[in-house]
Amino acid sequence: MKAVILAGGLGTRISEESTVRPKPMIEVGGRPILWHIMKIYSAHGINEFVILCGYKQYMIKEYFANYFLHMSDVTFDMRTHDATYLCNHAEPWRVTLVDTGEDTLTGGRLRRVREYLGDDTFCFTYGDGVGDIDVTGSIDFHRRHGGWPP
Repeated sequence: MKAVILAGGLGTRISEESTVRPKPMIEVGGRPILWHIMKIYSAHGINEFVILCGYKQYMIKEYFANYFLHMSDVTFDMRTHDATYLCNHAEPWRVTLVDTGEDTLTGGRLRRVREYLGDDTFCFTYGDGVGDIDVTGSIDFHRRHGGWPP
């Protein structure tokens, strides 16, 4: 199962932070909000993510492009231009980042990634809120009440 995360809004209510970075990249405890959301899903066995980017999407892409560098000890050999990653602390995640446009509304963002979702069941959430969510319990609830395919 995949988790689809909205990460493209402007963040006008917290403009002192969102003029510098997109809301999901605002740090809490030294890590972006987006990372915390992904950790919650990962704790429930969901490790495949489709992130719907928009405003300042390049910052989210750069974060994941350099994820191993940020999360690991590394040795750089300047003579050979090699980097050796030591003590790798990376997550078991597969992350698809899709630029869905700066002005696209929620439904339009989801429509733009349907090819990456197919007919599979997925979770869908905002990229700017962290909570103590029982993802497994929520999925089970929806399945028991006919709101989710078996």
